[in-house]
Amino acid sequence: MALLGLVAPPQAAAADSGTRWSSWPRLHGRITAGSLGLVINTADPYSVSVGEFYARRRGIPDAQVLRVQLPLRASLTPQEFSALDEAVRGHMPEGVNGLALAWVQPYAVACNALTSALALGLLPELCANSCAATRPSPYPGYSGARPWPVLGMRPAMQLAARSVPAALAMIERGIASDHMLAAPGAVPAQAYLAATPDAARNVRERLFPPAGAVPGVAALEVVRVHSSALPDMRRTLVYQTGLARVPAPLGGEWLPGALADHLTSFGGQLDRPAGEGQMSVLDWIDAGATASYGTVSEPCNHVQKFPHPQALMQAYGQGVSALEAYWRSVAWPAQGVFVGEPLAAPFAPLPPPAATP
Repeated sequence: MALLGLVAPPQAAAADSGTRWSSWPRLHGRITAGSLGLVINTADPYSVSVGEFYARRRGIPDAQVLRVQLPLRASLTPQEFSALDEAVRGHMPEGVNGLALAWVQPYAVACNALTSALALGLLPELCANSCAATRPSPYPGYSGARPWPVLGMRPAMQLAARSVPAALAMIERGIASDHMLAAPGAVPAQAYLAATPDAARNVRERLFPPAGAVPGVAALEVVRVHSSALPDMRRTLVYQTGLARVPAPLGGEWLPGALADHLTSFGGQLDRPAGEGQMSVLDWIDAGATASYGTVSEPCNHVQKFPHPQALMQAYGQGVSALEAYWRSVAWPAQGVFVGEPLAAPFAPLPPPAATP
C-alpha cells in the first residue's frame, strides 16, 4: 500500500441521501479525575514531564498513577504490550474507568493502536488484512460513566504533542474548557464539517447532519462547508474533514476543548515529522485543538473506523469528556489512536454553588 493511499472497499462508494439527525442515547455522568488512571513511562523524559504536570493540574490521585518503563519506539511487540496490559490491570483501582497515557511513542502494537489495544484487547489477526471489518466496540451503546465494571474496558487517550511545551498548552486548553459552554446564554460554538473533492476520504459527508443547531445542545451549531472555499472560521469546537493533508491554517479560532480530525489512512502515525506524507493528528494539536483521532495502519475507508460526526457532537454536547465523546463515536476502533487531553468537558454541568456556612 502506498503511503498516500487509502483504499475504498466497493461498498463504501454507495451514496446516502439522508442528512437527518439520528437518534442518540441519553448519557449519564462522566469520567473525571477521580476515575481516570494515568500511566507514565519513566524511560521517556517527555512522559515524565507531561505526566507529572498532568497529575498535578488535574489532581489525579497518587493511587491512580502507574509508572512503567517502555521502549521509545512507534510499536510495542505483543510481549511488551502484554506486560504493560498486566501492569495496568494489576495497579489501577477498580474505580478507574479511563486511562491517560503520558507519551507520544509507543502508539501501536503491530497494526493495532495502543489506546485501543489497552481498552479492548489486542487483535493480532487484524494484521493479515487491515482493511477488514474489526471487532465492534461495546462502548458506543453504553450510556454510563463506569465502563470498567460494566463492560470490562477502560477507554484510553494519549497525552501526545510534538513537544513538552505543546503538550502542557494542550492540557491547559482542556482545563480551560471545563463547563465553558454549560451556562445559560453561552455564545454558541461552531462545528465545521468540511466536504472535500477527495472521493475516498470524503465518505463521512453522507453522515454530516443538517446545518444549524445541534438538537438538545443549546450552545453548538453545525456549519457545512467545502474544503475548497472555507469561511473565516470562528469559535471552532469541532472540525471534521477527509483529506490526506489539510491546508493551513487549520481552523482559525479554536475554542478550548476543540475536537478535530481528518479521515485518512495514517493520521495516527505519531512519529512522522510535520509536513511529511499524510498529515498527522498532531498537526491539529499544534494548531490549537485539544483532542484528535487517527489510524495507525491502512484501515480502508470504512466509516465505522473513524469518528461519526453526529455521535461525536451529541455525546460531547451532553457534557461528557473528550475521552468519552471520541470513544463513543468510533464503532471499530482497533486501528485508531485517541490523542489529546482526556478530561476536557466544555458542556459539563456547572457545579452547584458552595453552601454558605
